[in-house]
Amino acid sequence: MPARTVRKQERSAFLMEVYRRLLAAFGPQGWWPGEGGAFEVCAGAILTQSAAWTNAAKALTRLKEAGALSPRALDGMAEAEVAELVRSSGYFNAKARKLKAFSAHVCRWYDGDIHRLLARPLEELREELLGIHGVGEETADDMVLYAAGKPSFVVDAYTRRIFDRLGVTPPQDVGGEARGPGAGRRRVREHSYEAWRGLFMGSLAADAPLFNEYHALLVALGKDVCLKRKPRCDARPLADVCAVGRRRSLRDGCVGAGGGDGWDEGPKVDCSKGETGE
Repeated sequence: MPARTVRKQERSAFLMEVYRRLLAAFGPQGWWPGEGGAFEVCAGAILTQSAAWTNAAKALTRLKEAGALSPRALDGMAEAEVAELVRSSGYFNAKARKLKAFSAHVCRWYDGDIHRLLARPLEELREELLGIHGVGEETADDMVLYAAGKPSFVVDAYTRRIFDRLGVTPPQDVGGEARGPGAGRRRVREHSYEAWRGLFMGSLAADAPLFNEYHALLVALGKDVCLKRKPRCDARPLADVCAVGRRRSLRDGCVGAGGGDGWDEGPKVDCSKGETGE
C-alpha cells in the first residue's frame, strides 16, 4: 500500500479514537501510582527509570520509613545512605546521585519548597528540570504532568511501540509529514523523543487530565496486550486498526474481509483464540 500523509485534523481524530477505545477497554487508571504528594511523584519518576514500578515503590517506602522523602532530608544525607535505601530500584548508586542532585536544586533555588519549583510556567519548568542531573525528557514530563499537573505529554517505550505498530509516527525530518495508519512501518529508533512528544502535543488539546489518562492507558495496553514479543492481539482493543494485529488475525482467520486504508478495515468477527504471553 502506498504511503500517504494525513492532515492534523484526521490524525487528531484517530488519536482520540484510540483513547476512547482504551478507556472503554481498561477503564480509568487513577495515575500517578502511589499515594504521596508532589515530591514523592518526582522521586518516583527518578526511581522508576529502567525499573518496574513495583521495585521503585519499594524504594519509596524505604525512603519514607527512614524519614528521607523530602528535599531537605535527602540533601542532608550521605549518598551511600540514600543508595542503600533505594537499592530495590536498581542502578541504586546512580539513582542516589540523581535524587540528591534534584533535592539540592530544590533546596538551593526554592528553599526546599517543591511547589515553588512546580509553579513555574510549563516550558520554563520543563527546561529547568532538564538541566538537573539525572532528569531526562521522559522523567521531566512525568514531573510536569503528574507532579505539577501541567499538560506535557509523556512518551515512553510503550507509546513508541504501540503507535509504530498503528502506523502513526512523527515526521522523519523537520517539515515532513507524519504518516497515517496503513502507511507502512518505520523503525521507532529513527524518531527522537521530542519528535514523538511533538506529535501528541500538536494533535491533541493541551489537557492535563487527558494526557494523564492517555499515558496511563498506553502503559496498560503495552504491559498486558501490545507486548514486545508475541503481542496478545486476541485482546484487540485496537487490533482492527493495527498492522500487526491485522496480520496476526488474518493468519488465524479472525478478521473478516476488509479493505480500507488502515483507519477502517471493514466488518470484523470476534477472535476466539490467539497467542498470549511474552
